[in-house]
Amino acid sequence: MIPALMPTYNRAELVFEHGEGVWLQTADGRRFLDFGSGIATSSVGHGNRHVIEAITAQLGKVLHSSNLYRIPQAERLAKRLVDASFADSVFFCNSGAEADEGMIKIMRRAAWDAGQHERNRIITFEGAFHGRTLATLSAAGNAHYLEGFGPKAEGFDQVPYNDLEAVRKAITPQTCGIMLEAVQGEGGIRPADLDFLRGLRQLADEHGLMLGFDEVQCGMGRTGKLFAFEWSGITPDVCATAKGLGGGFPIGAVLARENLAKHLVPGTHGSTFGGNPTACAAGNAVLDILLAPGFLDGVAHKGELLSAGLQKLVAEFPKVFLLTRGRGLMQGLKCATGTSMQMQRALEAEGLLSVAAGDEVIRFVPPLVVGEAEIAEALVRIRAAAAKVAAQ
Repeated sequence: MIPALMPTYNRAELVFEHGEGVWLQTADGRRFLDFGSGIATSSVGHGNRHVIEAITAQLGKVLHSSNLYRIPQAERLAKRLVDASFADSVFFCNSGAEADEGMIKIMRRAAWDAGQHERNRIITFEGAFHGRTLATLSAAGNAHYLEGFGPKAEGFDQVPYNDLEAVRKAITPQTCGIMLEAVQGEGGIRPADLDFLRGLRQLADEHGLMLGFDEVQCGMGRTGKLFAFEWSGITPDVCATAKGLGGGFPIGAVLARENLAKHLVPGTHGSTFGGNPTACAAGNAVLDILLAPGFLDGVAHKGELLSAGLQKLVAEFPKVFLLTRGRGLMQGLKCATGTSMQMQRALEAEGLLSVAAGDEVIRFVPPLVVGEAEIAEALVRIRAAAAKVAAQ
């Protein structure tokens, strides 16, 4: 008999009832070091008092109103994101998939309004993940995720990641934009080469295309800068973000330059819950932490420590690990063929939570408030788990 809760996930037999910082505790008292952070979502840790107080205070006033009316909390959050980024304007939604859909729509609408009605195709990349809606699944092009859901949405042309020449060859008179993750998450923690990103900006300018970044997982400080594309020094036209923006409270956002944002006029796009007072209270509280002086530099430093430790483990266990890659506190260990699930189970047994990714990779994406001592402890637990897998 099917359970009341649809069986759409292969859930681990863990029930967490309490969290503090980078630790989660089960009902039976077991403590886990959380290096999954709700798939890079609990950006400022569990039980963060500043975020909890901001949400609680807002709940006592107005939980939800509507975008039919002004929402001061959303106006403030949008202004802060604009001031901290390339963008001139922000649209709020509820999730990463919605943010990516908004980015797709804004690119196509901008081309349409410019009289370029034939320009509605977007170049995307193999190994990408942009969400679970039909359009975002089609943008990523992963056949496994699309199977059984009918014809995929038209308008996307996938090319190999980090291959500038492939992008150049894929540009046609119907192309309006390019969309990618600066660090692929689900695809196996694959960072884009910085010269590749710079080349994309040049190509986009050369052909009059829009350049959009999916910063749902790699954004909001995850790599040591507010957005991962910033490491390349380029300026995009639009980007989508979510996950860490609310620290665990559902919120997504589309950030765009004025030349794109001006095309989403009343009636072209919308969201019932997006940008409501409570979600934006959470977002503002998270930004208080992320934008504090020195915080992002600290994330970058801790990312270097984690990366260096993982590199040593690759050298120590060559039959278990093939390589490590990532940027900031978004790191992955590529396991030998057929060992990634064994390794993840071994990590859980050692009291360390991680997240599986494609290409036999295990993701380590701890809360950004993780300390150096906790990184050292995680490395000890990864080593113990690797030793058990190596001995099997």
